Amino acid sequence: MQNVVIIGASSGMGLEVARLFLVRGCRLGVAARREDRLLALKQEAPDRVVTAVIDVTAPDASSRLRSLISGLGGMDLFFYASGIGKQNRTLTPEIELNTMNTNAVGFTRMLGEAYRYFAERGQGHIAVISSIAGTKGLGPAPAYSATKALQNVYIQALEQQANARGLDIRFTDIRPGFVDTDLLSGDFRYPMMLKPGKVARQIVAAIDHRRHVAVLDWKYAILTPLWRLLPRPLWRRLRL
Repeated sequence: MQNVVIIGASSGMGLEVARLFLVRGCRLGVAARREDRLLALKQEAPDRVVTAVIDVTAPDASSRLRSLISGLGGMDLFFYASGIGKQNRTLTPEIELNTMNTNAVGFTRMLGEAYRYFAERGQGHIAVISSIAGTKGLGPAPAYSATKALQNVYIQALEQQANARGLDIRFTDIRPGFVDTDLLSGDFRYPMMLKPGKVARQIVAAIDHRRHVAVLDWKYAILTPLWRLLPRPLWRRLRL
C-alpha cells in the first residue's frame, strides 16, 4: 500500500488526485490551509487519511510536513499541488509579492524538505503541478508565469543533483494548460479549458509511467513548443 503525501489537497487538482489515490487503496497524508475541507476528505476513508494544516508560506511548514510524514508512517510519493495565480495587468504589489511568496518561496521550502526526506531514505518520487505558464513570460500574469518557470527549472536542477548523488529519487513535472478550477474562476474566460476529472486521471497516469515532464493535454503539448520558437521581438508584440 503506497503512502502518498499531497500538499494542496483541499480543492482543485490536489483534491481530484487525492480521490483517485484513495480509490486505489493508498494511504494519504493530506495538507492545506483549510482544515474543514481536509476533514471532509478524511470522511471518505477515515482509516487511510491523515490530515495536517500547513501554510507553505509559514516558517514552520517544513516541520509540519515532517510530522505529517511521521503520522502517516512514511512517504513513497510526494505530490505538490499548492499554488496561487491571478492576472495582474496593473502590477498591484500585493498580488505579485503574495504569488512570489507562495509559488516560489513556499514551493522551494516544501520541495526541499521532501527531497531531504527521500535523500535520507535513499529513494522516492516527487511530482509537482507546475504549468505551461512557465514557457514564456505572460504579460497579464507576470509573477505567476515567472514562478512557474522557476518551478520548472528547480525540478530539473533537483533531478540532476539526485542523479549526481546516486539517489533513486524520481521527478515528474506536470504542466497543465488552463483547468476549470477555482484558481481560474472569475469574469475572464480562458481558452481551451480542461476538465478537472480528466486532467486528474492524466496526472496519475504520468506519475505511474514515471514521466519526467508531462504537458497536459495534447493541444497544449503542441502549442507550448511553438511558443518557445517565437522570437522575443514577436512575443513582446502579442496582445494577450
